[in-house]
Amino acid sequence: MKEERIILGIDPGTTIMGFGLIKVVNKKMELIQLNELLLMKYKDPYIKLKLIFERTIELIDTYHPDEIAIEAPFFGKNVQSMLKLGRAQGVAMAAGLSREVPITEYLPKKIKMAITGNGNASKEQVARMLQSLLKIKTLPKNLDSTDGLAAAVCHYYNSGKIQTGKSYTGWEAFVKQNEKRVKK
Repeated sequence: MKEERIILGIDPGTTIMGFGLIKVVNKKMELIQLNELLLMKYKDPYIKLKLIFERTIELIDTYHPDEIAIEAPFFGKNVQSMLKLGRAQGVAMAAGLSREVPITEYLPKKIKMAITGNGNASKEQVARMLQSLLKIKTLPKNLDSTDGLAAAVCHYYNSGKIQTGKSYTGWEAFVKQNEKRVKK
């Protein structure tokens, strides 16, 4: 296990993509950045996906994360929302895979459990816990960025443990683990 590493956490979305970066030095976390990509002003869904990909690449090229933790889409009743979230997650994952950064997905309940001890915690409870843990002075208006940060912190807490989420180290690993999804 590396003594110093950077983890990028992403909460994918086609309206707001939240993200947070932490640096871990000798098992101590510190906040690097907490922010969001606002996409609501763009009508074209493909432009939104392009912007998600470009922003993720920019974050990778700027901060050089050792790992990416991404929130898995929530399986709700609205199929169209699921498709949009899946696409947003997919392009963020593709950006990481194109730079060969290992990616791990976490279910929302697992992230909430890791941060607050309660898998049904509210966004506000997660944000306040992160504020306390990482000494964040003021919380953002939208809590999508704290959701992205929560994915990074969850990944740190789960480091060294057996992963129950899916993890990919690059395109080859993705293809190997998803052979039935690849057309030949």
